[in-house]
Amino acid sequence: MSATKDAATRTVNVGGTSFAYREAGPAGGVPLVLLHHVTAVLDDWDPAVVDGLAAERHVILVDLRGVGASGGTTPDTFEAMAEDAVAFIGALGLPTVDLLGYSLGGIVAQVIAQTNPDLVRRIVLAATTPAGAQGPASTGAVLQAAIQRATSEGKHPKHYLFFEPTPAGQKAADSFLGRLDERTEDRDTPMTDETIAAQLTALASWEQDTSPTGLKTVNHPVLVVNGDNDTMWPTTGTLQLAQMLPNARLAIYPDSGHGGIFQYHELFVRQTLEFLRG
Repeated sequence: MSATKDAATRTVNVGGTSFAYREAGPAGGVPLVLLHHVTAVLDDWDPAVVDGLAAERHVILVDLRGVGASGGTTPDTFEAMAEDAVAFIGALGLPTVDLLGYSLGGIVAQVIAQTNPDLVRRIVLAATTPAGAQGPASTGAVLQAAIQRATSEGKHPKHYLFFEPTPAGQKAADSFLGRLDERTEDRDTPMTDETIAAQLTALASWEQDTSPTGLKTVNHPVLVVNGDNDTMWPTTGTLQLAQMLPNARLAIYPDSGHGGIFQYHELFVRQTLEFLRG
């Protein structure tokens, strides 16, 4: 299969709705399905991460319902998003998958692990948080503040959302944003305001859920990762997540934030591949 920047955008019928997706890496084995962050489409996955994982894994990126080039209307609950992800996996005829959920996608992955445990083998949860932890409900305000600051300073909002204001953090942000521009053809459809609103509604409800006891039933091996100073969703939530899961490993990256897996992409890829090998 092609590298990320050249991977064809395909579609599959999921219960009457067209879902857009891309594939990279060798066919065979247990596929690794990637679930992305709030406001993200297929083009927002870091090629350094995807291509690194695809060096030995069959990697699948997907726009869930209403996101990017996928049809339908984005639901405003994570339970419904998880149902869509499970239906997508079924539409591809995959009996078992590994999951990599980043940020909002990590919440979707948590729900899938609880509602469809037999579908999942191993899970990577990056820059995400358990139900009831602080952060998700204020995502809209954080996004707006970053957009306003970026506009005034002539930068991209992800400079402030994903990376530390240190020299190392901002250098990593520049490199990351440059990689996102590597794909020049067959770009994904931008997010709509309606989809972003639905995602923010789901995030607000997630923070209000103060009884995430279902995580105690998730016996899958889980790799939990984040930067040491996540200013979108505090890193304390990541620590809580690792403590709640019965079979979790934890990796925290220094001088980094919500985009720690992109700043330390080589280390993250190496740790993830080792973890997925079992």
